[in-house]
Amino acid sequence: MDFPTALIPATLEKRYKRFLADCRLEDGRVVTAHCANPGSMMGLAEPGARIWLEPNDDRKKKLRFGWRLVEHESGDFTGVDTSLPNRMLKAALIAGEVPELVAPMVRAEVMYGENSRIDFCLTGAGPDTYVEVKSVTLSRAPGTAEFPDSVTARGAKHMGELAAMARAGHRAVIFYLVQRTDAQSVRIAADIDPTYGASVSAALAAGVEPLAYSCRITPAGVTLGERLPFIPPVA
Repeated sequence: MDFPTALIPATLEKRYKRFLADCRLEDGRVVTAHCANPGSMMGLAEPGARIWLEPNDDRKKKLRFGWRLVEHESGDFTGVDTSLPNRMLKAALIAGEVPELVAPMVRAEVMYGENSRIDFCLTGAGPDTYVEVKSVTLSRAPGTAEFPDSVTARGAKHMGELAAMARAGHRAVIFYLVQRTDAQSVRIAADIDPTYGASVSAALAAGVEPLAYSCRITPAGVTLGERLPFIPPVA
């Protein structure tokens, strides 16, 4: 999917209050951009980083810029907008572009579990398929993407609910969407969140299926890439 407005380059001054970032444009102006990422953004929010912003002229928005990408010295990109993966994946699922997840009907934000919403429920082709999506941006070793980048009690809850769906006879999938162009595999960062790591191990044992896909990222847009190897946590 293309960005609605052409992105412009900038230099990161600082990220603060999680959702705000001061950025220096090429003309020298410093602007405040919205950062649509509640995570730690480990390794992505260093002052001086080259980033890409999406301008907007929507008067309903308080900020005129949104932070979308980090451009690394290697020329690779990381997408930092955590709302983008679900929008992109929904379009890919409807178009039948994920061969492991093909179904006549794709519904988003369906109630399930204990007062939760599943990202996608696929129906009409065998057992109902419940798909939870996680945006992956962390990398601490070349070629390896990791999730999570901070403690995520919500993520552990999701894994428990997926496991319950699998035990009830449904198909349950945890989908790691890697918003990095420099990743060749995905693993669980159990050292950052041991509880989440344990919840993934338990969910896989219950029959939850892991899927990992890359993204093709440029300042023009983001599209679904290729399937990546998933490295399960060590029990």
